[in-house]
Amino acid sequence: MAKPKLHTLKEGNRYFLLGNHAIARGALEAGLNLASAYPGTPSSEILDALASSARELGFYAEWSVNEKVALEVAIGASYSGLRCLTAMKHVGVNVALDALATIAYTGVSGALVLVSADDPGAHSSQN
Repeated sequence: MAKPKLHTLKEGNRYFLLGNHAIARGALEAGLNLASAYPGTPSSEILDALASSARELGFYAEWSVNEKVALEVAIGASYSGLRCLTAMKHVGVNVALDALATIAYTGVSGALVLVSADDPGAHSSQN
């Protein structure tokens, strides 16, 4: 199946999307400024879908070296008022926990969505 260019889908129409593509489309509709992630199924499709639209829509997309860095990139951008999304698999949240615990106290100035993709059946991860 060809990857959809999510920003070319017309608003108001109905589309059948994978859950990860629906998350990415929602971020685009919300006016995303930055997306970061660490590659690993089941969350890889989110940034993959967003990155294919980044240049055309003028937002920044980054594959980070680990989950902590992915979250820190998004936190830094959200401190400056940007709308950000970071995605990682469920077993990577522990890697990002230091940064996550800190922003629980400090908050952010912009928007920050953390997507933690789970794999309860261990279909694509070590669960």
